[in-house]
This record gives sequence, structure tokens and C-alpha cells, in this order.
Amino acid sequence: MTTKSFLTPGSIQPLLASVAPIALVGIGMTFVIITGGIDISVAAMLMVSAVITSKLLVTTGMPLIPALLISMAVSGVLGCINGILISIGRVHPIIITFGTANLFQFLGLRIFGSQTVNGIPATFEFFGRGEAGRTFGVPHSFLITAIVAGVAWWYLRRTSGGRHLFAIGGDPSAARLAGVRVQRRTILTYVITGLLVGVAACFTISLGTSTLDQGVGSGSELAVIAAVVIGGTSIMGGRGSVVGTILGAVLVQTVTSGVTQLGWPTQLANLFVGIFIIVAVGTDLVRQRARRKS
Repeated sequence: MTTKSFLTPGSIQPLLASVAPIALVGIGMTFVIITGGIDISVAAMLMVSAVITSKLLVTTGMPLIPALLISMAVSGVLGCINGILISIGRVHPIIITFGTANLFQFLGLRIFGSQTVNGIPATFEFFGRGEAGRTFGVPHSFLITAIVAGVAWWYLRRTSGGRHLFAIGGDPSAARLAGVRVQRRTILTYVITGLLVGVAACFTISLGTSTLDQGVGSGSELAVIAAVVIGGTSIMGGRGSVVGTILGAVLVQTVTSGVTQLGWPTQLANLFVGIFIIVAVGTDLVRQRARRKS
């Protein structure tokens, strides 16, 4: 608020564009955490989808829709692998996704082949920061994220499938006894997350130049989890909101942008986000204990 340029279109539009991939993956992560799970492999999944899609764009010059579908298919398969291993193996999701994160990262690096992907065409300019990527000044990527958030909110709050996810997060054994197909719902949440990662990979490609390097997506899993937790989703499962996740993603990216515009050390952004996470988790734990006592 003390920086004159912060509330200008030239600042807000890039901010919303950078929020979109984090918020979009955060919607899927909200589903996962509501069921009591977590997925720390999303950054590696994004890298694999981005490099495969970018190389196909360079070699074939395919149009937007087929490229988008391929990106979603790649990450959707990776998400399905996570879901199957977690639901069938019944190992804590953080262990499985930590393992698959390393496997997916290895795969992505092998596809990169120690080289950047150069000459990427402007196929995804519809999602980008330029005039072609905005309607009424709002980036298309953010508009799409808002629409997906609306659909996700409706699914969670107005359908039996959404209520089943909350039931799984509250008590998976009780949910199973009540007739909820826990394994199938668990796999579904990781597949949904994977599909959204594929779209976010296209958003990420559109934000850059015609070159993609091996650092794409690095650290995004932390920003996504931070957005979800700060947005009010209980890390213990059983409670959450996609609207809160969108607001959490906006807060995380606003802190990063604000610190940069104020000329402060960039490390302070991590400090502030870390404080927000601790406060959010602490508040959630206090609320959980109060409920148990009552």
C-alpha cells in the first residue's frame, strides 16, 4: 500500500498471471488435503509436463488445444500413479509422493537432456501476460482458474462425491463402513490434481520466454501447500475451501511481489509466508482441540 505502482494495472495483471498456476494446482491439492493426504510431487509433475509439451510444440508446432490435452494427459497419468500407490499400498502419502517426486524429477531431467528447450512458439499466448492473454484487463489464466474454483466449490459443497471426500478426511474407516469407496475417491483426487498440474504447466510456459530450463516449477509445491494451508484447509483433513485456497495463493504471491517492489531482501518473502503457515496451522490445531473437548 505504500508503493504507488502496486495497485496499477501494470502490477496487478502480472500478479494475477503468476497466481494462476499456483492457485490452480492448489485447487487439486485442496481435494487431496481434505482427504487427509498430501502431494509433494506436483513440482516434478509440472516439470515433466512442461518439458514434454514444450518439445512437442517445438518439433510439431501443434495448436493450443492438442498441446493442452497432452500436457493434462501426461500429468494425469503421473497423478494416477500416485493415487494407486497410496490407496493400494496404504502408505502415508508424504512418503509415496516424496519417492515419486524424485522419480518424476529424474524423468524430467532425462527428457531435458542437460539442455534448455529453445524456440518455443507462442502457442500459449492465450494464457500469457500480453494483450492476447487478457479480457477486460484480467489474464485468461486467472479467469480459467476462477471458473475451475467455482466448479470445485460446487462439487465439494453440493454433491455426494464432495461430501465423501470430507468424510474420508474425517475418518476413512467410518467412511468405508458408511459405503464410501475410499480407494476410488482417493485415486480420483490425485488424478484431478495431476490434470490441473497439466493445465498449470501450460500457464507456466506462457509466462516465460521462448526458452524453458530445468528449473521450471522448482519450489512450486511449497507455494501450493502454503496457499492451501493459509487458505484455511485443515492439514489434518476433513475440512477445507477452494475459495480460501485462491485467497491464500493471492496472499503468497502478493507478499513476494510486495517485498520485491519495496526493495527488501527477497528472503523476507519466505519469512513472512513461513510465519503465515505457522499461524494457520497453529490456529487449526487449537480449533481441533477445542472441538474434541466440546
